[in-house]
Amino acid sequence: MTIHFEIHPDNPQPRFLKQAANILQAGGVAAIPTDSSYALVCRLDDKAAAEALRRLRDVDDKHHLTLLCRDLSELASYARVDNRQYRLLKLATPGPFTFILEATKEVPRRVSHPSRRTIGLRVPDHKVTQALLEVFGAPLLATTLIPPGASEPLNDCAEIVERFGKQLRAVVDAGACPMQPTTVIDLSDGEAPVLVRLGRGDPAAVGLALPA
Repeated sequence: MTIHFEIHPDNPQPRFLKQAANILQAGGVAAIPTDSSYALVCRLDDKAAAEALRRLRDVDDKHHLTLLCRDLSELASYARVDNRQYRLLKLATPGPFTFILEATKEVPRRVSHPSRRTIGLRVPDHKVTQALLEVFGAPLLATTLIPPGASEPLNDCAEIVERFGKQLRAVVDAGACPMQPTTVIDLSDGEAPVLVRLGRGDPAAVGLALPA
């Protein structure tokens, strides 16, 4: 059974955040809002939950999952970041950007890219997401809530409950999200940043030009 938490977008209720965090801690998969779209999230170190996350999206192990972090200091524990990369990250966080970076040993191999040993990381600019991450006390493994066969993420929590009610333990409902994916930038090769996907984040924030 899915627990549907209706949370105030600007003043999230601590008791609901704590209940949602406890569900995630116990191995549940939840839908939560972000500054780009709703996302599916679970504990990083829970193998069964990570597998459930992939099944819900119908994606294989080559699909980059993302770690939602509270801030850059937390992000640095899970990715190898040099001074140049850190300066770029600082320009674009928090915000609707996902950065592909080389994963550290803190990231279980099963959730990083199988051949590249990379992981997506981001610091979302959303009050409810940030509040939940603070209560949970650790990054959350995430993927955009796009149903199998669809091209757009779900944005209505009633529909999310209806479509995935038997597979989700919780839906954190803070109203509609922007419905734009994050801008994805690959920093993993140690050279110049590469724009992988143009989304809500402006690439100019890290000195990249828009594609022609």
